[in-house]
Amino acid sequence: MTKKILILPGDGIGPEIITQAEKILSFFIVKGDLAVELDCGLIGGNAIDETGLPLPEETLKKAKEATAILMGSVGGPKWESIDRPLRPERGLLAIRAELGLFANLRPAFLFPQLAKASTLNEEVVSGLDIMIIRELTGGIYFGNPRGIRKLDDGQREGFNTLVYNENEIKRIAKVAFETASKRQGRLCSVDKANVLEATELWREVVSEVAKDFPEVELQHMYIDNASMQLVRAPKQFDVILTTNMFGDILSDLASMLTGSIGMLPSASLAGDGKGMYEPAHGSAPDIAGQNIANPLATILSLSMLLRYSLREEKFANMLEQAVSQVLTEGLRTKDIHSDGMTYVGTDEMGEAVIKTLSTLLD
Repeated sequence: MTKKILILPGDGIGPEIITQAEKILSFFIVKGDLAVELDCGLIGGNAIDETGLPLPEETLKKAKEATAILMGSVGGPKWESIDRPLRPERGLLAIRAELGLFANLRPAFLFPQLAKASTLNEEVVSGLDIMIIRELTGGIYFGNPRGIRKLDDGQREGFNTLVYNENEIKRIAKVAFETASKRQGRLCSVDKANVLEATELWREVVSEVAKDFPEVELQHMYIDNASMQLVRAPKQFDVILTTNMFGDILSDLASMLTGSIGMLPSASLAGDGKGMYEPAHGSAPDIAGQNIANPLATILSLSMLLRYSLREEKFANMLEQAVSQVLTEGLRTKDIHSDGMTYVGTDEMGEAVIKTLSTLLD
């Protein structure tokens, strides 16, 4: 049976980086006999402009029918003044919740060719290979009550609720332990259990799940210390498990260890195997349409889609090899460019990856 992939270009640089991934998919379909059907939909700001909603019903219907979703980024200053429930980011949160995409996998892997692109010393980051597993459908981003209200004295007050139940913690912890057992066997669970009761429960439940994975070494760490350690000695980490908000912050921090957030892919997975794949970076409207955005995070997100949702390990490995090879050849977009390297734009980087794939597939 032919599998379906839904393409959601998003806003800002989303369409131009997604275009490069679409070209690669078309290459695999034509040259590699990959049996998939492609469809497109609206989400975020472009959906608001077209339909008035950040997640139209038609898009949600297509997403539920798809095997996997490949998405750009959403949001931008253009939509910041509209009512909060209708902003682009609400479409992203809604599709995650509607599809049950609770497990966010964000690998922070440093290609050796980019060791000098990191802002940290080369010896600190060389060999870096971390998997950050972020709980994605709970925590403070989804908790209620939430809002902005006016107090009796006329002051405004903003409030959000951080809440996790036992089952939410168990299921993401299981994903993290299973992942660690296939890697180096080390898991660091990050929380703020000394001051937040929700993460005190998090620590307790993670410790209970650990009993089912005796082969995995579990360590607990507070978020402030983890942030410091990720910069001080990042290679001490193998798998990091954490909450929605902490994972959002730590994965962006980790991206700079790899040279650029433009190199960081992500996979958001549901219990039934459905996945949504997107770069970890934002929509960057300030550079949209200039052919300077780095498409490699999106291309590497596609490799995760091939591996996790389509079970096409051969094509996933081939795509990662192609990315590595173009970096070896010295091709660099603006965010990772340095002296002695060849500067290329978004389109040129995408074409270079496809050219390399052609040689690998022969």
